[in-house]
Amino acid sequence: MKDSKVSTKTGWERPFRARKRFGQNFLTDPQVIQQIIDTIHPAPGELILEIGPGQAAISRQLAESGAQLHVLEIDRDLATRLETVFATADNVRVHAVDALKVDFSEITDGRPFRLVGNLPYNISTPLLFHVLHWRRLVTDMHFMLQHEVVKRMAASPGSKTWGRLSVMCQVYCEVTQLFNVPPEAFSPAPKVQSGFVRLVPHGEPPVMIRDMGNFERLVRQAFSTRRKTLRNSLRTLLDASQIEAAGIDPGSRPEALGVEQFAALANRLETDC
Repeated sequence: MKDSKVSTKTGWERPFRARKRFGQNFLTDPQVIQQIIDTIHPAPGELILEIGPGQAAISRQLAESGAQLHVLEIDRDLATRLETVFATADNVRVHAVDALKVDFSEITDGRPFRLVGNLPYNISTPLLFHVLHWRRLVTDMHFMLQHEVVKRMAASPGSKTWGRLSVMCQVYCEVTQLFNVPPEAFSPAPKVQSGFVRLVPHGEPPVMIRDMGNFERLVRQAFSTRRKTLRNSLRTLLDASQIEAAGIDPGSRPEALGVEQFAALANRLETDC
């Protein structure tokens, strides 16, 4: 087995100031860190990718579990310090990359992997859509996010928080809210409550969707003007009679529809266009 011993050097002998442009809030609370590790339950030999390792609060224990760990850090100064932290750990590789642009399959050679991250809150939604693109290679995902984003991911149809993010996360994954994390668990403390969430990709979508591209396009357009009725918001894709043919009231607003109803509309789009 590869050596998972982490260097005794912290990498932070010199102070490091969090950078707003990268949305850095470093997790520091030992109890929360342990709760996260217990939830992820890393095992020797597992392939784990961590987005935004920061000051290695979670990374150290992931490495010490014996997992094969790849950490992805956009801040090159932090990446350099992480190289020091993991200099003696043969099972860790540090990548100075932008997670929004990275090709995960190149890092993992196309092998299945687990995904972990304290995601920067300022880019969390586009980053979630990016990682969902790689869902077929992902075993599970565990993310720290702004609590309001977690609520949107796990929302139910008809609620104020139900939206495009809810639909796309749930059509691709089983979403489970795990626990909340207070601002004081971080340094610097964010101005919002945080939440820890698990996503497990479905083997197959929970509903029949003939064309995922059509589904994604329709959901995006429906919620781009969420206060409008479907008759108006989808008028360039489907007319009122086509919406009715899918068994849906054209006077409904998008937040009233569940995943199955969006699938029915997307399937009608393919049939009629």
